[in-house]
Amino acid sequence: MPTTTAGTAPVTVDESVPGRLAVRAAGVDLATYVHDGDFAASESRKPYLHPLRTLGGAVVTGFRPNDHRWHKGLQMTATDVSGQNLWGGGTYVHGRGYVPLDNVGSMRHEEFEALEAPGGEVVVAERLTWLSAAGQEWADERRRWRFHGVDTERGLWVLDFATEVRNVRGEALELGSPTTNGRPDAGYTGLFWRGPRGWRGGAITTADVTGEEAMGTTSPWLAYSGEHDEVDGRGTLLFLAGSSSAPVPLRWFVRHEPFAAVAPSFAFSEVVRLEPGEVLALRHRVVVGDGAWDREEIEARAAEFAL
Repeated sequence: MPTTTAGTAPVTVDESVPGRLAVRAAGVDLATYVHDGDFAASESRKPYLHPLRTLGGAVVTGFRPNDHRWHKGLQMTATDVSGQNLWGGGTYVHGRGYVPLDNVGSMRHEEFEALEAPGGEVVVAERLTWLSAAGQEWADERRRWRFHGVDTERGLWVLDFATEVRNVRGEALELGSPTTNGRPDAGYTGLFWRGPRGWRGGAITTADVTGEEAMGTTSPWLAYSGEHDEVDGRGTLLFLAGSSSAPVPLRWFVRHEPFAAVAPSFAFSEVVRLEPGEVLALRHRVVVGDGAWDREEIEARAAEFAL
């Protein structure tokens, strides 16, 4: 058992259930990572984290809501990969809206290259393959999750996400979004969080603006606070934009109406082009907290956990 100090707790991982990992700390299942889910191919099969919980035990992710069945907790997505949809649901076609097409691909879990719990934290290294709807292998992904920073006194913990996506198609890949295809303020792609239904209408704060004025901005961080269903109280998720290896800047996709959603989009309004063998590297961080943090608290923690 790792040595701990006051206010800290070790993080452990349980892989006893096939197809999923349970990450725990301080008596709470902080996250369940489902890497072999069974659902319709039209939803774009890929791993996801759900439920994600605060240290107080409140769930802060939504799963297969009736408005978008392909929204599953926190997951890496790719909306438009050279015309293939690794997001799920309909594909945005300019002038026609969202159209069901036979182009929904998937992200296939291949193996865990590492599953470790060093020094009271959990590190998961995973290899995946991005597949077209026809089953062609278009990209190789190396993904890394790190669950750490459990602070029982302040009621928060930290999740890091890093990935390297390599083009193995043999020709260039163009990564885009509905906005790059003509729909304004719909630049969702990348690491996407869907909030629980109770978090609709929650508070959005960035370094420069509040509310949905944050859509499409390049703030280094964004905080979203909401009120829980089922249990009393509120929670806050602080997203650190981190970095992208592409020349295109990371921009925020964020909504609080008609649902809660956040993504540091790597292709919000500009296409990212990957030549054969080229790699897109992304690095993000999420701080999961109990309570509704005010701007002073958010800014202090954004500075403390900056990437």
